Amino acid sequence: MSLGDAFRLYPKAIGWSMLLSTAVIMEGYDTNLLGSFYGYPQFQMKYGEPVGDGTYQVTAPWQSGLSNGAQVGEILGLFINGIVSERYGYRKVMMVSLIAVIGFIFINFFSPNVQVLLVGEILCGIPWGVFQTLTTAYAAEVCPVALRAYLTTYVNLCWVIGQIISSGILRGLLSRTDQWAYRIPFAIQWVWPVFICTGVFFAPESPWWLVRHGRVADAETSVRRLTREGTGIAFDPAAAVAMMIHTNELEKSIVAGTSYLDCFRGYDLRRTEIGAVVWAIQNLCGNVFMGYSTYFFEQAGLSTAFSYDFSIIMYAVGMVGTISSWFMMGWFGRRTLYLAGLGAMCILMFIIGFLALSDATAAKWALASLVIVYTFLYDSTVGPVCYSLVAEIPSTRLRAKSIVISRNVYNIVGIVVSILAPYMFNPTAWNWRGKAGFFWGGSCLICFIYCFFRLPEPKGRTYGELDVLFERKIPARKFKSTIVDQFQGEAKDVAFEPPMHV
Repeated sequence: MSLGDAFRLYPKAIGWSMLLSTAVIMEGYDTNLLGSFYGYPQFQMKYGEPVGDGTYQVTAPWQSGLSNGAQVGEILGLFINGIVSERYGYRKVMMVSLIAVIGFIFINFFSPNVQVLLVGEILCGIPWGVFQTLTTAYAAEVCPVALRAYLTTYVNLCWVIGQIISSGILRGLLSRTDQWAYRIPFAIQWVWPVFICTGVFFAPESPWWLVRHGRVADAETSVRRLTREGTGIAFDPAAAVAMMIHTNELEKSIVAGTSYLDCFRGYDLRRTEIGAVVWAIQNLCGNVFMGYSTYFFEQAGLSTAFSYDFSIIMYAVGMVGTISSWFMMGWFGRRTLYLAGLGAMCILMFIIGFLALSDATAAKWALASLVIVYTFLYDSTVGPVCYSLVAEIPSTRLRAKSIVISRNVYNIVGIVVSILAPYMFNPTAWNWRGKAGFFWGGSCLICFIYCFFRLPEPKGRTYGELDVLFERKIPARKFKSTIVDQFQGEAKDVAFEPPMHV
């Protein structure tokens, strides 16, 4: 199926997938909100401590605690989602999570001190953990191969949209000197869940989930709801469901179970490892400069107003980068784009480190500009491509749980990074500032070497073909050049690129 045919046949699937993915805007919004609050004067006075020069700072330990609190909650939410979404379905779990987040936002909004705010962040993290994986799995299961990369990477665009919204709101409220300067941004989070929950109520369930539970007739009905009739494109919903049944049975013949433990057995161990490392790399390639952008810009010597202006520009550039990745993935594939992004970011991190050795004003502006360039590189390569990879690499029967494990590895690495980052940038701690580029440049280089040898190319492959490639232990660098017959379970390496349909 060509990309144009996929858009004409699956407009409903695109709409439903985009609706559920919109929930990720809330997580991107709050994650950026908290990081930006550390450089926000009103927030600093409420939850920080005086530092001796008449200003206030949220101490490095509390910055780490607040940032990690949300990630601890997300880890809990992720593991809960891996169990309940497979048992009760994606729609029901999504609606319950949206209702829960409405209640938890009250804690953040009314928090009288930093301790209560920490509790609110932990509790909000639980439904955010559900959103992180459920939306990606749903997008991967309601669309055809031709649309898979676009709908899974749209999740990253939602993340960036949330960051832009929070930066814009904070910039607009910067002139306020009262408590509403930081309470209004918290209150705006109530807008999203009501709208999304209403839509999810009418959304079709994933046909793959229905097939796994033996509800074949319901799966066919779901496929009909996800497609449009009268397009002139030859399509048989019953045949589409038959392919899902065949793939499900193929995976059952290789790995019988669907538990977390099965993710670490046989050829699924390799798939789990790739997904986990690919997602962890998002935290290991230096994206901490984006998460702490406003605070970093301030510590680099820019004014508070300029810092927020630069952050808005940075996230707008990130949105453009994510959209550009949709085209580049079609041209270059996942593996090539991911490796190119890591290589470019590695070089950029070292340049940032060397610029930070200078105290000249021009160097500070150059630092801020390079962080924006880094944002474009990240959001056009590693950022969005990761979402496509973690959804495509796992087997269909273990996808939800594999994504949970991968995202939890991401969160655990994120906790470590969240502990280190405040000390790197905070003037009361290590005060590395831009020199942290040397550290993250080295980390980026290690990630590049890993991906060169371990990251395969899933572009254009059906889930059944990927099952055969992993089961036959085809090396990562030969995935692209291997012809697969998923019905015979055969894989043969050839010198040319495999056709889209086998």
